[in-house]
Amino acid sequence: MTDRPPSDAMDSSATRSRRDPSLDDGLQRDVYCVAGLPIDAIDMAGAVDKVRRAAHTRTRCIIATPNLNFLMSAQTDPEFRASVLRSDLCLADGMPLIWVARLLALPIPERVAGSELFDRLLAHEGRPVTVYFFGGPPGAAAAACSKLQRSGGGLLCVGYEEVPFAPVEALSSDDMIERINQSGAEFVIVSLGARKGQAWIERNRDRICAPVICHLGAVVNFAAGTVSRAPRSMQALGLEWLWRIKEEPALWRRYAKDGLAFVALLRKHVLPHAWRLRFRSSERTKPPTLRVDSQGERTRLVLSGTWTRSDLAPLRTALIAAAQAGAKVQVSLDDVEGGDSAFVALLMLATGSRQLSVSVTSTSDGANRVLQDWRAEFLLGTAAA
Repeated sequence: MTDRPPSDAMDSSATRSRRDPSLDDGLQRDVYCVAGLPIDAIDMAGAVDKVRRAAHTRTRCIIATPNLNFLMSAQTDPEFRASVLRSDLCLADGMPLIWVARLLALPIPERVAGSELFDRLLAHEGRPVTVYFFGGPPGAAAAACSKLQRSGGGLLCVGYEEVPFAPVEALSSDDMIERINQSGAEFVIVSLGARKGQAWIERNRDRICAPVICHLGAVVNFAAGTVSRAPRSMQALGLEWLWRIKEEPALWRRYAKDGLAFVALLRKHVLPHAWRLRFRSSERTKPPTLRVDSQGERTRLVLSGTWTRSDLAPLRTALIAAAQAGAKVQVSLDDVEGGDSAFVALLMLATGSRQLSVSVTSTSDGANRVLQDWRAEFLLGTAAA
């Protein structure tokens, strides 16, 4: 066993052996926990660059686009939430996430709406990214594909699949996946509804050759021209939902349900947490320390003190080292007194990683309060397989 503060450099097997680049890159993401979801601190230009790079270098990038519906669904649906945690990039698609981030003083730079990301990619003057549309209302994917083929812009459609209303299993046939792969697409845009779309991506991500996959539900309609986007003034004010109801009246029930649940979330959790943060920031805290206990195929990481964004490097290093050794990891928060949003987000990324087997345990009132404040109590339910 070794005991060392995070400011010290760790001499671990991860620094002496070849690292898995995708795991390293994933754990190095600048991510913050926003009401129980990990959100990347990235602006629109950065997101466009990341998608284009991933597409052209064929680097796997599963993108999640949390909006209000994502946020509220994740509060009660563990499988749906897990699909977001397993994503390689989580964009703040909805203004409510930006409002929560601002209330909690989190450095999420701006809203990165999936529909706007699509438009920026389409307007890009570089080599086109090849696109495959999967799903959408009857006729929409065909129309969207035709428009992209005529546009000569930064996105080139190489195929589409108009699918029936059916379970995820029925939409995952070998023939369907083969058509996607045969198209040579670099970017698969899924339009099946948020929960079904995320479930479809989770089921088929390892079968699809395209490096970039994202559920962008309304994009196929926007691209086809069957539904128009809200004026930018309404988007900036967070009122795009009113325009969407005008365009698609059936959405009002979902928006009403999510809106009421969001008001309850603000009242019960976000606003009280924001108030406590104003006073807790001035409290004296113990410095963070990390003890690494490696025993065969198991590694125990014992954390203590208060953890913030600037302290996370050694924890990342220890997680990567354990992954390279093929070890199952237990992260003990028994002696943790406090932690910020970035600390909780890193735990989320670790438990959501497909290359790590991580469990999180805690008997500490301080650690439990941290997880409750950031709406991440579910981390204590994770268990290494």
